[in-house]
Amino acid sequence: MANNIALVTGGSKGIGRAIGLALAEEGAHVVLAARSPKELQDATDEIRKRGYSASSARVDISVEGQVQAVIEGTLERFGTIDILVNNAGVGVFKPVSEMSVAEFDTMWQVNMRGAFLMTRAVVPVMAKAGSGDIVNIASLAGKNAFKGGAGYCATKWALRGFSASLMLEVRENNIRVVTIFPGSVDTGFSRNGKRGAQITQPEDVAGAVVFAVTAPERSMFSEIDLRPTNPV
Repeated sequence: MANNIALVTGGSKGIGRAIGLALAEEGAHVVLAARSPKELQDATDEIRKRGYSASSARVDISVEGQVQAVIEGTLERFGTIDILVNNAGVGVFKPVSEMSVAEFDTMWQVNMRGAFLMTRAVVPVMAKAGSGDIVNIASLAGKNAFKGGAGYCATKWALRGFSASLMLEVRENNIRVVTIFPGSVDTGFSRNGKRGAQITQPEDVAGAVVFAVTAPERSMFSEIDLRPTNPV
């Protein structure tokens, strides 16, 4: 992956931070994109201190103008974007009757609209280059329902449908679309509070991303489910 440019949203913490580090370790220059300047800087510094290449971009991916600015800035500096990881996501877990419109809208704006805006901006770049990888970090909530998950599940089911259709549109340009569906992961995002060494780690999700984007160019892992072996 030497000389590849990888853009990772939600790259300042948790799964996104682990993905950024893993791609950098494989030789890519990683652009971490997120809203928090301090967390972004900390994540970028961590990669650099390990001797790898990284930069950061502050962005709210639900805002079209900010997305366009980040894409244009990345292209101006590096000339291309080889890998896009749509990782940024938010979750509100409560019954529909208790969920506010603002909470519902926020999940759609980040989890789905953000992925759409980022993807729409990079597809022409990758199509012109004749190659590229778009990795969408969904959730097993995008395949399985649970109480209190109506809003969040809806966004992840939508992301799965978006990804499957996108793959059919762009594969003729040698662009691969990979969707990863993690189950319980040991991060602060976990809705059920499951933590500890027996739970899937952020680094495990990052490993799945690396596995997918380093596969032979002739092959594509369009969906990868990732869950703890024995979470008890």
